[in-house]
Amino acid sequence: MPVVRGKNIDILYTADEIEERNLALAKEIASRPKNDLLVISILKGSFIFAADLLRALHEAGLAPEVEFITLSSYGKGTTSQGVKIIKDIDSDVHGRDILLIDDILESGNTLRFARDLMYERGARDVSIAVLLDKRSKRQGTLDADHVGFVCPDYFVVGYGMDVAYAFRELPFVGVVTGDT
Repeated sequence: MPVVRGKNIDILYTADEIEERNLALAKEIASRPKNDLLVISILKGSFIFAADLLRALHEAGLAPEVEFITLSSYGKGTTSQGVKIIKDIDSDVHGRDILLIDDILESGNTLRFARDLMYERGARDVSIAVLLDKRSKRQGTLDADHVGFVCPDYFVVGYGMDVAYAFRELPFVGVVTGDT
């Protein structure tokens, strides 16, 4: 069990498992027809997953353009009070196929907002790829088109996901279990 910043971390998905799954996701994504594909990574948590998935997409024969959007879905504490755009994309999405990449699909509020925003702006098609899907947390009916792993209801860290800006750098996804 790794110890990081004085905390024990149980590994849920290893770096090797994530790499293997990213390659499979890229092949799955590449197998669908695309029209001027634009990949939009939802920051901050998805940055490592997006980078690795984009490299895997290249290996699978795709050459998408890439954008970043920063959305905030929480008000005070962990109670969602809607979604707001912190940093928007610069590209025109009209008539294009969009692939939204996010680290984790929980309630679905942020991804639903992003998907609907792209359709409002004239996107031809919007698909969603997530590393983790916490189906037990879903509010409403939103499913990702491409899922790395179905995740149990744990608070996870690593591979871009954090707690108070810590643990993003870990090459695996884990659960903080306590102090050493």
